[in-house]
Amino acid sequence: MKRTERRRLVEEVASAFRPVDLLTGELLPSGAFLDLDEEGRDEAFKTGVLMRRIEASLDPEGLSTTCRAVLARLTRTDE
Repeated sequence: MKRTERRRLVEEVASAFRPVDLLTGELLPSGAFLDLDEEGRDEAFKTGVLMRRIEASLDPEGLSTTCRAVLARLTRTDE
């Protein structure tokens, strides 16, 4: 795998974004995760932790985008 492709996959996995199943509303895993080897998954985890810390440090309430997404899902009302 080329370095640029690996880096793209690591960034995709480290991102707070997760696709949502339009029929069920369930979060889906990142397909990029399966394309990475163990070393790439470890790098994605470490990158994600760093990204969440940076996001939280810039947020007035100290929350990361992942935290905000989880809170939004917990507090939404489905009718």
